[in-house]
Amino acid sequence: MDNISTKFYNAFIYKDRWILYFKGLGVTMEIALLAGVIGIVIGCIVALMKLSEPKKGRKHTIPWYIATVYVDIIRGTPSVLQLLIMWFIVFSSSNNGVLVASLSFGINSGAYVSEIIRAGILAVDKGQTEAGRSLGLTRGQTMWEIVLPQAFKNVLPPIGNEFITLIKETAIVGYVSLSDLTRTASQISSRTYEAFMPLIGAAVIYFIIIKILTLLLGALERRLRRSDIR
Repeated sequence: MDNISTKFYNAFIYKDRWILYFKGLGVTMEIALLAGVIGIVIGCIVALMKLSEPKKGRKHTIPWYIATVYVDIIRGTPSVLQLLIMWFIVFSSSNNGVLVASLSFGINSGAYVSEIIRAGILAVDKGQTEAGRSLGLTRGQTMWEIVLPQAFKNVLPPIGNEFITLIKETAIVGYVSLSDLTRTASQISSRTYEAFMPLIGAAVIYFIIIKILTLLLGALERRLRRSDIR
């Protein structure tokens, strides 16, 4: 018991090391939030590109091909490899690791979010689009004022799940020397020469954050279902 207490003290209390964990958590959440916003913006644009209507005689539009290539490349390569390419090649002269990591994860997330949004738009009854066009609205106005608000309710829960996944995926930012929660735990482990307590502590923090977000997401889904019943 004394041995466990000593390990806990060395991992969290000694020299106020618990502060390092929360600083690492702050980096993790900052990257996840920025990447989430970037991913949603990119996802919306790519989803609309994939839903663009081709001219007569053509199977797909040029935006559709561009969006499809983007989604295939992003979904077909590891996120850690994308992060390394962004850090060592695309932004090799940048010292802002948080921004580079946020862009990398945002671009990665955008590919998945685009499919979520596209599915949400397709789930809206086609009669809604026809009704909007019959009222004299353009295709863009119909999409913005009628279809997207309804699709938003469909995509909100899965986008929430994507954000939860994003938080866990940021654990690889240590590859570009960012002191997120996971790397902080690893650094403290190397200082104390004991891996169990720092790593378990980081895992508990991740679990608590993810659990809170999961409960909030579940409450949101129940509220959306009640509004649908009404």
